[in-house]
Amino acid sequence: MVDVINNSAFKNSDLALGDRPKAKSDLPFRFLVRGVAIAFAVVIILFIWSIVHQSLPTWSSQGLGFITNTTWSPSTNQYGAAPLILGTLITAFIALLIAVPVGLGTALVITFLLPRRVRTFMTSLVELLAAIPSVVYGLWGLIVLVPIFSNTIEPALQSWTGGIGLFSGATQGLGLLLAGLVLAVMVLPTIVAISRDVFAAVPTELIEGGLSLGATRSQVLVKVVLPTAKTGILGAVSLGAGRALGETIAVAMVIGSSPQMPHSLFSVGATLASIIATQFIDASAPQLAALGACALILMVFTASVNAVARSLVSRTAKVGA
Repeated sequence: MVDVINNSAFKNSDLALGDRPKAKSDLPFRFLVRGVAIAFAVVIILFIWSIVHQSLPTWSSQGLGFITNTTWSPSTNQYGAAPLILGTLITAFIALLIAVPVGLGTALVITFLLPRRVRTFMTSLVELLAAIPSVVYGLWGLIVLVPIFSNTIEPALQSWTGGIGLFSGATQGLGLLLAGLVLAVMVLPTIVAISRDVFAAVPTELIEGGLSLGATRSQVLVKVVLPTAKTGILGAVSLGAGRALGETIAVAMVIGSSPQMPHSLFSVGATLASIIATQFIDASAPQLAALGACALILMVFTASVNAVARSLVSRTAKVGA
């Protein structure tokens, strides 16, 4: 009985865990935790320094000109990241343009419109998509989507637009447009999963209040749920963008792996991640330095996007709580 009372008092105490007197038995655990944290920090610092050190020859010889140079030619030792940066941004933009509306709509349907049993099935299906390896998506793009794009979709787009601007050039299937579509399928589970959690955190009182005022279900979803969850939606989109920017194998398999400036969405190209994967093995010393510089640029991109995403999701979680 005394033990029960003591445990209850311990749980209900206003003292935070960190404010309690330090017991001698806790000291080894504290040292272990601090040691693990310090070791992890050292590993991260060494990792970042290794990338920076690898890229120093490129930055010292070209400076910021490496970012603006449009020529990537290992045979002449000319390395410019502009085509790779542009390819990365274009494919990520296409992916988000497709995945964001589809993902938000799917999350709304799963959270508010489906029966419980169907909701469980759809949730499992989304989790299955997230568990599929990226190489499988790339293989699916090569075997299934390339013939469809080269024979049907790209000719149709050229016919509708007159074959000018973004839809000019040869219709070969491989290219930025296909890479963006494959990326959209890959980032879709991330957007759906996070958006679903954010929508579930919307206070029930707001939804019931909208319905009691005579709003239809669709009006409540559009005018109540989406505005309330906008910060979390931005977080979901940001995390999806981070995944799209850093994806490697699947993009390398369907983009054409040609580091040239793209002239249309049908152009073959390369991204920062795909060029590292395809040229790292047989790279010379100057090329390794250029690839290290590409890795550093990609790290800055993804770290910035992930930092913004975590901040937005954290703010939404606090509001929901």
